[in-house]
Amino acid sequence: MKDLKDLKIGFANDHAGTELKQYLIEVLNGKVKEIKNFGTDTTDSCDYPDYAHPLAEAVENGTLDLGIAICGSGNGISMTCNKHQGVRAALSWEVEIAKLARQHNNANIVGVPARFISREKALEIVMAFLTTDFEGGRHEKRVAKIAVK
Repeated sequence: MKDLKDLKIGFANDHAGTELKQYLIEVLNGKVKEIKNFGTDTTDSCDYPDYAHPLAEAVENGTLDLGIAICGSGNGISMTCNKHQGVRAALSWEVEIAKLARQHNNANIVGVPARFISREKALEIVMAFLTTDFEGGRHEKRVAKIAVK
């Protein structure tokens, strides 16, 4: 397990995820090495791709270790992040899904559905995602087949 103090993470969100993002940043501030905020900071209606693409680029190019993408359902922002070849964004509404996404799929962005889970559940999911390692082994070859060449 990677030490949280060594992690550089980023957040992307639309208007539906602003309050949840602010809560998560407040909790994680000081526990991780760096937090980059790519999202909106208002609840005014906006378009999630405008925030998802910069987060995905930063994770894809290694500027950040992991990302947290938040919108109402978690679907749109995760789909947008997954357009990037080096990104494996996993929509997670349960802790076990987030863990398996890291262990088996080497997910590097977690998609969080702000309108469908409590902020406490979201924190549990994010913490599980940030503290779970990729198992490698038999999963390596599968993950290598994900990107379109």
